[in-house]
Amino acid sequence: MKVLDLKCSHEHRFEGWFASTEEFESQLSRKLVACPVCSATDVSRMPSAPRLNLSSARGEAAPQAAQAEVAPQAAALQARALQFMRELIEKTENVGERFAEEARRIHYNEAPARSIRGVTTPEDAHALLEEGIDVMPLPVPDALKEPLQ
Repeated sequence: MKVLDLKCSHEHRFEGWFASTEEFESQLSRKLVACPVCSATDVSRMPSAPRLNLSSARGEAAPQAAQAEVAPQAAALQARALQFMRELIEKTENVGERFAEEARRIHYNEAPARSIRGVTTPEDAHALLEEGIDVMPLPVPDALKEPLQ
């Protein structure tokens, strides 16, 4: 089993587990490797080295320890962002392509007030803002659009 450090074109870093380096290359060429945060398939392998316990004997452990503290903080921030997105999805109704229409209906009291999410064009979102209807673009990773196994 190969554990590879990967990053997407948006600089999201993540780990991938593959049977072999060849299997990773095969999946990458078929666009099967995707970022768990943004679903980008433009993924590259990060340089990594085997972990050898030689640095502490030479007094080089301090820089590695400082670097090791940054990775968990970034991972914790990423986990909190994903948790926020999951909660947002659970607490809103997906109206899909009808977002602009439904937002207007709610704003003008033609439909019951509720939190909604969906898809709209940048032009429609701008028009909603000009009408005084608050909207916020929020890209949802594809991994969160489906139930997790």
